Amino acid sequence: MSAEYATFGLAPAMRAGGVLANGDYQVHRDFVDFIVDGRPLLFQLSDLDAVSPLASDVPPAIFTAQVRSLLLEAEAPLPGGRYVIYGCPECEDLACGAVTAVIDKEGDDYIWRDFAWQTDVAADLGLNGYHGIGPFRFHGAEYRAALGSLLDGDSGGARRRVLLIGARVALLAKLAAALRTIGIGADITRDAEGVHADELRAYGAVAFGRGIGEEQRAAVRRSFERAGVEVTYVDGLAPIVPLLVAQIEHALDRSPREQRRLTHLVAAGGEAGIEVTSPCRVQLTAYRLDRLYRTHTHELFDGILEPGRHRIALDAKAVKGESFVVARTSGSVLVEAMAR
Repeated sequence: MSAEYATFGLAPAMRAGGVLANGDYQVHRDFVDFIVDGRPLLFQLSDLDAVSPLASDVPPAIFTAQVRSLLLEAEAPLPGGRYVIYGCPECEDLACGAVTAVIDKEGDDYIWRDFAWQTDVAADLGLNGYHGIGPFRFHGAEYRAALGSLLDGDSGGARRRVLLIGARVALLAKLAAALRTIGIGADITRDAEGVHADELRAYGAVAFGRGIGEEQRAAVRRSFERAGVEVTYVDGLAPIVPLLVAQIEHALDRSPREQRRLTHLVAAGGEAGIEVTSPCRVQLTAYRLDRLYRTHTHELFDGILEPGRHRIALDAKAVKGESFVVARTSGSVLVEAMAR
């Protein structure tokens, strides 16, 4: 088979969870993505909401089996030597659809070819094939080293737990419940003083409410520094649960910045400035607090954007006063306060 060599690598990625504008919940998934020629393979598959089989929340035995399968140390799970490359982020049902490919070995090389969208045990390349993708030929040593590192314990799994610190217990309880619903662990406390280092290592982010003063924030930071734990600190923008969930989702994103689809958001002058690196669906939502501190939610935009920078006009009523804009793709979330 003639195919030019491509580089193969792995990188942490996520399917962004959240509380959507219509009240639905979207599950958070951390996974390891395939980096082909320096770019996530997922980005070549149009606007696909999917995760690789190398998800951090699957049991270790299943994770190991998936890695060994990609190394061709086990039989292909589907007829014709086909392997699942990306599947449904909500379940493992093939009926939801999956990107599959044939994985072959020629000499020391590994080859991924005949990519297709598959919803049944048999793939129809004529009808559902990704004809512009692949074949990819990978050097065996590079391919085995990348996947083998996962078997050595370097799975790239993120710490999907958040420490919530704030004065409004009822709000924190609602926020913790929302985070747990989408698959993110959350604990509530007033401070981190005296907490054992092993417990602090479980957290990937710390979220402060607006009522927490700088002295208390500094004390929490010192506790994590003494434990030698690096976390992302989130300053809650407003007592709005979906907005805070979006902030925390962004804080938990461990994917390299250069390998994200959504890279920039600014909200000012009655418009949103957005930058994306590949064609993808972008959703813009505004959250506004009125003078009685009631929350108003407005869906501002939902459409496919091409790579580059975009300016989107916003409904003036939706972003007046104290308001915030959330930009979301399947794998990224950005949040900005509307500049006054």
